[in-house]
Amino acid sequence: MSDEIRMQDIVEMRKKHPCGSSIWTVTRIGADIKMKCSGCGRVVMLDRQEFLRRRKRVLTPGPFSPEITLGLMPHTTKENGDD
Repeated sequence: MSDEIRMQDIVEMRKKHPCGSSIWTVTRIGADIKMKCSGCGRVVMLDRQEFLRRRKRVLTPGPFSPEITLGLMPHTTKENGDD
């Protein structure tokens, strides 16, 4: 399984939440991953390694990162000044 995590990923976790749902939506990405339960709306945060260990599969991948979708990728510059 890929270690890629995207905003708005809909993921299935290995264990069910006490409300009975195992489906979560990723709402924040960083050193910690913030996600919202699809069943009851509870928001929890897990560190990245714990999230990857507990994630079973990605049901629906989120859109590409804003840098890619908005065209904000750094442009290559010519080192020698030739045009």
